[in-house]
Amino acid sequence: MEQSKLGKRINEVRKDRCLTAEKLSELCNINATYLRQIEGGSKMPSLPVFIDICKALRISPDYLLRDELSENEISKIREIEMLWRDTPPQKQELALTMIKALLEHTEQ
Repeated sequence: MEQSKLGKRINEVRKDRCLTAEKLSELCNINATYLRQIEGGSKMPSLPVFIDICKALRISPDYLLRDELSENEISKIREIEMLWRDTPPQKQELALTMIKALLEHTEQ
């Protein structure tokens, strides 16, 4: 895992949320210097610290780790969910009917 990419993403989200390094470190119960080292890529957070950062930033871990995660079932489900949200209700019914028909056809 590239520490610099993870740190850069944490930094970007922190700034987007209008949080200072001091405030985020306070929310995560870590030293501000340690947070700056994580953001700078010289330190890797422990799993509990990583989880605290995700919670404090209200961000999913897969967003911060997206360069490390390969295509997986969760990302496909999220893609389907995004498509679904952008689809008008009448087309959702059609899409659902088509999916059911496709699944029934492939099971035979």
